[in-house]
Amino acid sequence: MSREVGEPGVRPASEIPRPGLLHTLQMILTGGGGRVDMLTPLRRLHAQHGPVVMQQAGAFRMVNLFGPDANRFVLLDQDRIFSAKKPWDMIMGRIFPNGLLLRDGEDHKHHRKIMHTAFTRPALRSYAERMGPMIASRLDDWDEGGATRSAFAAYKALTLDIAASIFVGVELAAGTASMNRAFEAMVAASMSRIRLPIPGLEFQRGLSGREWLIGFFKDLLPKRRASEGADMLARLCRAETEEGHRFGDQEIIDHMIFLMMAAHDTTTSTLTSMTYELARHPAWQERLREESRALGSEPPSFEELDRLTGIGMVLKETLRRYPPLPVIPRVATADFEFGGYRIPARSMVVVSPIHTHHMEEWWDDPFRFDPERFAEDRAEFEGHSHRWIPFGGGGHHCIGFRFAETQVKLVMHQLLQRYRWSVPAGYRMPVQQAPISKPRDGLPIRLERL
Repeated sequence: MSREVGEPGVRPASEIPRPGLLHTLQMILTGGGGRVDMLTPLRRLHAQHGPVVMQQAGAFRMVNLFGPDANRFVLLDQDRIFSAKKPWDMIMGRIFPNGLLLRDGEDHKHHRKIMHTAFTRPALRSYAERMGPMIASRLDDWDEGGATRSAFAAYKALTLDIAASIFVGVELAAGTASMNRAFEAMVAASMSRIRLPIPGLEFQRGLSGREWLIGFFKDLLPKRRASEGADMLARLCRAETEEGHRFGDQEIIDHMIFLMMAAHDTTTSTLTSMTYELARHPAWQERLREESRALGSEPPSFEELDRLTGIGMVLKETLRRYPPLPVIPRVATADFEFGGYRIPARSMVVVSPIHTHHMEEWWDDPFRFDPERFAEDRAEFEGHSHRWIPFGGGGHHCIGFRFAETQVKLVMHQLLQRYRWSVPAGYRMPVQQAPISKPRDGLPIRLERL
């Protein structure tokens, strides 16, 4: 890493391949400004220019590093030169300030250590016990009002209700719609091009959504601090390190807003994509249904979820095809060398789960839905530690990944036993890949009660 430019094999930044203006225009025209289709332009960049590609506009430099080796290098960050805070502050710092993703170094370690209390195995077991009956009651009326419904909207309401109950210890009831609007406005604002508080524009709606959530949590904090509740908010209020460090009120509010957004948005995304693939592949849907029936109709325990191996394989394949976070940005705080090039400090460095997950060099027929690639006797994903990275990696590996996996398995297990679902012949889900993968049409599905 410390070799100087001029040594054999190390070329200066000026020699890093760069796309022309045509590529940028193609990305805007074919990719919906980068929100709808990120994969196509990324594949084009890699195919035309190789594993290290620089894009520059004035003083702003962005360097795309492609492939599992790049993912491992950046995410493990063994030389501690990549900042997660700097790029995420630029993207969402005014909307989701001080979330765990927006922290670096010792500050990040300190906050993650305290937050880990809410994600221990006993805590996850407690959440699973509470989620099971709640999911059952919500799914029972999914076909009321007609056999066709928007899967995305239905999952959004379900996961937000679960997040409110498990994370905050409250039942939203009529407040679900208001909280949903607040989070949707905030996530959309994180991608806004015009970042001014102008009434009526996307960014201002995001700021207003944040203020609504701050008020919501401020009202709850005194009661949750005094409680012995098992919800995540109460756990964070009580959590402390061995040295006695605890979170202040604003720190708890910032963490809870970010956690609830990440938990219900990413889980909604994954459940929706799983539902789509199982509708298109009815043989897999029936296979999982039989697996769930064999386990039993009652909500399974946290430990029993590991026996749902088919759902586990479909979940992993869905996360490969539709990673909730398609790209992961960092900012280099020092010069570094990768792929034979010297890359300068202050560059925005981007690795791309969605691209790595579709590389022919690493996956057999990567655009085919094939959950068996995650079966133990095949284990296609084990060829490299960073070829499958839907939850990131290194110190910033998603702290809530086990919670998300638990929730998805609980929902899918119970859905399979209540309904069979389908989409029209020839239907293809129109996907918007950023900021979080979701269907642009809400994914209409037809339900058949079993």
